Amino acid sequence: MSTDTTKNTARNTGAAPRTTLLRALTAAGGLAGVLSTFLAWTWTDEFPGDLTVYGYPGGLQLLTLVLALATTLFALSALDIRGLRWLTPAGSTAALRAAALGTFAVTWFTVIAIAVDLDGLVNLEPGGYVAALATAAPVATAFLLPDDTRPICRPKELPSWAEILIIAGAFAVGLYVLNYGIQTDAEHPEPFLGYLIAVIFGAITLTKSGLITRISALTTTHRSTTLIAALVTAVAFPFFQDKASFTELGVNIAIFATVALGLNIVVGLSGLLDLGYVAFLGVGAYTAALVSGATASTIDVHLPFWAAMITGAAVSLVFGVVIGAPTLRLRGDYLAIVTLGFGEIFRLAVLNLDGTSGPSVTNGPNGIPNIPPLEIFGFNFADDHTFAGLTLDSNGNYYLLMLLVTIIVVLVFSRAGNSRIGRAWVAIREDETAATAMGINGFRVKLIAFALGATLAGFAGTVWAHFQTTVVPEQYVFTNTVPPNSTFLLAAVILGGMGTIGGPLLGATLLFLIPKKLEFLQDYQLLAFGIALILLMRFRPEGIIPNRRQQLEYHETGQLDVPDGTGLQNSAVGVTKAEA
Repeated sequence: MSTDTTKNTARNTGAAPRTTLLRALTAAGGLAGVLSTFLAWTWTDEFPGDLTVYGYPGGLQLLTLVLALATTLFALSALDIRGLRWLTPAGSTAALRAAALGTFAVTWFTVIAIAVDLDGLVNLEPGGYVAALATAAPVATAFLLPDDTRPICRPKELPSWAEILIIAGAFAVGLYVLNYGIQTDAEHPEPFLGYLIAVIFGAITLTKSGLITRISALTTTHRSTTLIAALVTAVAFPFFQDKASFTELGVNIAIFATVALGLNIVVGLSGLLDLGYVAFLGVGAYTAALVSGATASTIDVHLPFWAAMITGAAVSLVFGVVIGAPTLRLRGDYLAIVTLGFGEIFRLAVLNLDGTSGPSVTNGPNGIPNIPPLEIFGFNFADDHTFAGLTLDSNGNYYLLMLLVTIIVVLVFSRAGNSRIGRAWVAIREDETAATAMGINGFRVKLIAFALGATLAGFAGTVWAHFQTTVVPEQYVFTNTVPPNSTFLLAAVILGGMGTIGGPLLGATLLFLIPKKLEFLQDYQLLAFGIALILLMRFRPEGIIPNRRQQLEYHETGQLDVPDGTGLQNSAVGVTKAEA
């Protein structure tokens, strides 16, 4: 045996006990963090959440409890404890570091917030100091561990019923996490900020451990079950809300997500940069307001909702064709400038069609108020309705209607994206010159994408008008601190993941929920939003839920965390753009 081989063997032999000791210390630190949440962190209940009780975690202590428990379990999995090895299919060190950092960040944020809000460290009980020290220890030990990242192997095959239960459990956890964030105290920013920190580090932990890839593999295998679970979760959402404002937030998220999915056809599939897309939402909303019998409507027309919806979508389609036909021969920045101009022209037009500066159509800055509530087959959406002992308020009614609209838009997007025209869109996006040389009529293909995206936005705009009961020009601007606007719609598509279905839905949810909860920042809200965009584009340029092509483009080497056709992570290293 050579001298080098002997030295390496000795080094590895000595490193194994050290690694085991560090993992055991990390597990012990995580357990100490769990126990610290059962102590009182402050003596007064003036801080949001009840952190004054011994033996019962509350408020932000619950977030520390969950992350500390995750740290403990991942450390035990790294120690090859029987029954926990499945937690770390991609390795334990990276997941441990993320979980330990998340526990530390949430706990220290809480401790500092107590000191700042209550004017001094004197307001901390001994439990607060214990928690701060207990959550700092696993961070030190986790970062001393060697990296053990490995390719994800095919898991042991489970019975179908067990895999279905795992999928159902994943959706149930997702619904609980979303409800927790929505129902955080709106009067105090600390609970939501702590929740945001916990969710970010929790998502990183699950991704680094490989559990996200494993669950993605299961959803790919059981696609029908996944769709049913997603539908049941979405339908159950309004029944878990105890305030009308929470359900209202769900309706707005559904509308915003639907419009973002329509924009994804234009930007994600076709590669057309549209900076005035919110105008098509406005076209549908104004059309529905004019023909739905609103008292302020300037035309004496009262159509049933189904006819108003078709009319709004049709008018948006016409506007999409009229705007797209003369402009889609442009490319890149030039097209973006033209679409930006269209968005501003629409806003200025409805602002001036007030009977003074122009014809009396839209009532100018006053808009069209008093849009009557929807009524479909005698079902009035403004009234409360009871189903199986559960009561739905008006917001819940609109949420379920908007959920149906979202499903329709998802089906249209899926069918169009997988069709011949969808493949032509992708070819145009990747290289329009090459696609044209292969016989694709680039102008016609882009016009179809533009028109379809406009139609879907107008489709959602008709529901938006009835839900808001009024439409005004200020709702349809390029940028604002509150969505929907063209900037947020584009950000939802890019951050969520261009060309995917789940990406814009998740991106829209985050970009509507987070600004709503960060209203306390006031003038600094856009600053925080910009910083978040920079960080996400730096560390996740392909989006939160990317497709394979996007991830190959942005990551030339290393493992991909997008499941392949078999549901397993692509473990090939050194993938280049040319190979993609």
